[in-house]
Amino acid sequence: MNILITNDDGIFAPGVKALAELLSHFGKVIVICPETEKSAYSHKITLRQPLNLKKVDLSSTAETYAVNGSPADCVKIGMDVLEGEPDIVFSGINIGPNVGRDLYYSGTIAAAQEAMLYQSPLISVSLETFDSRKIKFDIVKQLFYQVLEVIIQNKLPKNLMLNVNLPYTSKELCKGVRVVPMDLTVSRYNFTGLNDSHGQIYYWLKDNYHELELNEGTDYDLLRQGFITISPIELVHTKKRRIDQLTRWFQYFKER
Repeated sequence: MNILITNDDGIFAPGVKALAELLSHFGKVIVICPETEKSAYSHKITLRQPLNLKKVDLSSTAETYAVNGSPADCVKIGMDVLEGEPDIVFSGINIGPNVGRDLYYSGTIAAAQEAMLYQSPLISVSLETFDSRKIKFDIVKQLFYQVLEVIIQNKLPKNLMLNVNLPYTSKELCKGVRVVPMDLTVSRYNFTGLNDSHGQIYYWLKDNYHELELNEGTDYDLLRQGFITISPIELVHTKKRRIDQLTRWFQYFKER
């Protein structure tokens, strides 16, 4: 297999190296990541400045490049510039989970969605912990390997993304796997008003992940319980029934 890896934590994020080491058992790995952290970049692409694809000595198991752009840029440049499209694309391992409305904000997920535009199967993978300095990635790799084997054996369809969230626990203590939709009522980021030294109020987005209410059976709830959660995401097209509905609205509109 030809495998492309990207992320939004930056080229030197430990989750990238761990994922490259794990996936090297399944095929040839190429890593293309932003040169710095680009969290919450969503699906931004770079239009008004040139991008530099710079080779980096990161891992003996993968050919590695850094790009002065967004996570979506990394996938796009990998598809358009490098020879041969990958058989599968991975985005991760992201430090911190991607649940609920992260579907629309996450650079990790956006990179995976960019690959969907190229008809490539893809997997976004995130870890439910926030302190990269304390993570034992051997534990994480053992846990994800079980999921990975099942996905590869069943051949992930094109145009389908799997958003995988891993609890930070051993495979022995993991409670299992749950396939669930991403609950869009879960909104982690809210504005908090703060006063500066001149009494001027300014607003800062605060991550309330550990303070959210647990709605039973959601991706957020199950992940916090110790389950691996997998959310299948498909590329959304305009639906014919909506076209027909709106056509009826304007059927008497006078054409000039």
